[in-house]
Amino acid sequence: MSAQTLKHGTKMGMQTPVGPVEIVEDDGSIRLLRWSTARPNTQSAPSALLRRAQEQLRAYFAGELEVFDLPLHPLGEAFQQRVCAAMLEIPFGQTRTYGELAAQLATAAQPIGQACGDNSIPIIIPCHRVLGAKGLGGYSGSGGLETKITLLKHEHAYPYLL
Repeated sequence: MSAQTLKHGTKMGMQTPVGPVEIVEDDGSIRLLRWSTARPNTQSAPSALLRRAQEQLRAYFAGELEVFDLPLHPLGEAFQQRVCAAMLEIPFGQTRTYGELAAQLATAAQPIGQACGDNSIPIIIPCHRVLGAKGLGGYSGSGGLETKITLLKHEHAYPYLL
């Protein structure tokens, strides 16, 4: 992950079907979504943006939301930002390969894989929709490939798993 620092990030935890996560907002954008062992926040009221992110994640897992509508600013330099933008273009329930994204961004598949692994806002920026040419590839989120498979099945992208 990039060495960028957050200015004054605020966070909120929540439970999801793929484990507890923590959402971090900074400067009016979602900057991080990370798996956490922390319990959901019970402290002061979260910001409107964090509440909106939590509501959208709940709707996503309930099968009621396919496209997130949140201001996002993932960590990372220019290349990471380009890969995140390309992942955001992959529709719900569809997948792309590392090679397809590499061709789209005029680079090699290996840096695409690294950038997917460095995605600071997984689930919302759908790195789980990026697969290897001959298999699932990897997944850096908690639970690894099991979580990737769970997210793909949730999106009814499981025919791609056969």
